[in-house]
Amino acid sequence: MSKIAPLESLRLAEQVRLDALKTAVERNKLGQFATPPALALQIANYVQDKLNGHSNSVRFLDPAIGTGSFYAAFLSTFAARNIDKAVGIEIDREFANAASSIWQTTGLQVTTGDFTRQPEPDERFNLILTNPPYVRHHHLNGNDKIRLRDMVLARLGIKLSGLAGLYCYFLLLADAWLETDGLAVWLIPSEFMDVNYGVAIKRYLTDKVTLLHIHRFCPSDVQFRDALVSSAVVVFRKATPPEDHTVEFSFGGSLPSPAKSQQVPLVSLRGKLKWTGYPFAGEEAPPSTEPTLGDFFTIKRGLATGDNNFFILPRTRATELRIPKEFLKPILPSPRYLDDVVVESDPDGYPNIEMQLALIDCDLPESEVKRRHPTLWKYLETGMANSIHNRYITSHRVPWYSQERRPPAPFLCTYMGRSRGAKGAKKPFRFIWNQSDATAANVYLMLYPKPEMQAALKADASLYRLAFDILNEIGEKAFTSEGRVYGGGLFKVEPAELARIPVAALAKAAKIRTRKPRQLVAFA
Repeated sequence: MSKIAPLESLRLAEQVRLDALKTAVERNKLGQFATPPALALQIANYVQDKLNGHSNSVRFLDPAIGTGSFYAAFLSTFAARNIDKAVGIEIDREFANAASSIWQTTGLQVTTGDFTRQPEPDERFNLILTNPPYVRHHHLNGNDKIRLRDMVLARLGIKLSGLAGLYCYFLLLADAWLETDGLAVWLIPSEFMDVNYGVAIKRYLTDKVTLLHIHRFCPSDVQFRDALVSSAVVVFRKATPPEDHTVEFSFGGSLPSPAKSQQVPLVSLRGKLKWTGYPFAGEEAPPSTEPTLGDFFTIKRGLATGDNNFFILPRTRATELRIPKEFLKPILPSPRYLDDVVVESDPDGYPNIEMQLALIDCDLPESEVKRRHPTLWKYLETGMANSIHNRYITSHRVPWYSQERRPPAPFLCTYMGRSRGAKGAKKPFRFIWNQSDATAANVYLMLYPKPEMQAALKADASLYRLAFDILNEIGEKAFTSEGRVYGGGLFKVEPAELARIPVAALAKAAKIRTRKPRQLVAFA
């Protein structure tokens, strides 16, 4: 038995104990997702082959050490005599104390604190091996976002979007801790490869360092049992990339033995909007010149109420509460409650379905509501008693019980879903033909016809059916190539992604001439 095995057993027991101190929701908010030991060891073995001449004198850093999963794998892979220095930083005091206690005899120096607030070291590290906290942007304090954004801008001249998660700041700020020609290996969510906020990360990886390898795990193979996130290992060296440099992209299987692999020229990556298309079979197709959904529709997410349980009521319940009809709007239920993809209308404009829902939407000031509509005011008071008016979304609305402007759309698309079976047994997304006056919540994308398309629909009402049939002919591959996939096979598509899906048949059906070609989006 190795000297590390008893310590690793102790670490695993501590991990279980510490995880049990918080609920899954609390750990999700803090981004605490422990790296599975087998995965950590797989990555550490891979690192050993990439260190080049540094393997005889390693200075190791993990800026989010946790209990030390990566450090344990590192010790198991590297001989103790090759370790010159090892440092771990951990913001959670209990985890930091556990790591310090477990690994103190091995020379690991543990600092308790926020990595993003630590002073830059006098001596930099030649190996960063880490799984940073996956804290999503809406869990970050506004002042922290400004501080972190300014730090990245000052350090690298790169401006991060406010939608970036904490792991993005970790990766960019760690540049100051990595010595020239040092190696960095990051286990992070693969979503940065497709989303808009990932542009800053991709710019760093293509311009500031030499990107060596990105391995993306199969989405159905969730690496973290308590996080539905598709993971990627990102490997780079802190050096200016050669002009003819190529990057290895791999997918599926394991890091050392991927199911697919491809060398991609760096110059191709710099102009590529989405990176999850790599690796692919055959030669890369040129940019499409076909008309896309964005040529015919303005696509928006449905409205975010701030509290669906409060603002969306069964129509019968709203009547019982005597909420005035002028402050109620019909709204579609969640897609799982729609048995039919064609939603007909009843005489009042509500969907002709069993589950009729009403959305509270009122622009009158509180004093007017209280004076003129006491039954509505009584209901709003129940919301204030539960601090609904102080929530993030509602507190940014005036008045807090008014809603976003989302008029009814004739066509909608579900925002997320899962694919089941082969040969299109069930697509992850489906279109809805909305013939009612109902708006929709943000579980839908709403397709509003642009002027030419609206004129064509007005001139020939039969075009609605034809357009709807064409929308439903869009194959799963078109969605998944533009959208994104998360752990467990959960697919999502955002408005801009849906807008990029080719739909040439619609141009012919509506007799609309579009102006193409499509342009690649370069990094700003």
